[in-house]
Amino acid sequence: MHTLAAFAAVLRITKTLVVVAPEDTFLASYCFENTMFSIANCGGASRAKSVFNGLNGLLEEGATVHDWVLVHDAARCLILADWINQLIDGCLLDEVGGLLALPLPDTLKQSKNARVTATFDRHDKWLAQTPQMFRIGILLRALEMAGDAVTDESSAIEAMGLQPRLVVGSSQNFKVTYSQDFELAEAVLHHRSQRQSL
Repeated sequence: MHTLAAFAAVLRITKTLVVVAPEDTFLASYCFENTMFSIANCGGASRAKSVFNGLNGLLEEGATVHDWVLVHDAARCLILADWINQLIDGCLLDEVGGLLALPLPDTLKQSKNARVTATFDRHDKWLAQTPQMFRIGILLRALEMAGDAVTDESSAIEAMGLQPRLVVGSSQNFKVTYSQDFELAEAVLHHRSQRQSL
């Protein structure tokens, strides 16, 4: 609901399509104020397949292959309209498109059997986030070529030899996956509501 509210606040977004599993009825049972979106029960066995199916769903609903699409991971539920607008501003005139990302703040280690085998230079490393913004047609081709192995849309675009633009995101745009992530997300939302009530 937080994610949908953020996207609804970006007035230049024409349509929001939520891709869910065929048997998923969770969103259909909710009433949302001031939040327009469609539900597509076409989710696949992988992220790449779900995105591919969702893109085809957008085409069936009147989108064109030249239209921009922003793909967002539902696990990044702390997204704000300001960050979405930053991405659009950063990519709208770009030939390829791009993604929100953060420069890697920590030292990066490689391991084997829980032992460090290497340390990598982090100066050119980034943490990929979503949304990721590309034109529908090229993203469909990229996903078709890459298959289910890619873990984000940028990887599929990169596999075509293209270089997506990196737009600085926020450390608050993290994936809510583990129990401690839920606690941190709750704290962030509480802080935001406190600031809004001032």
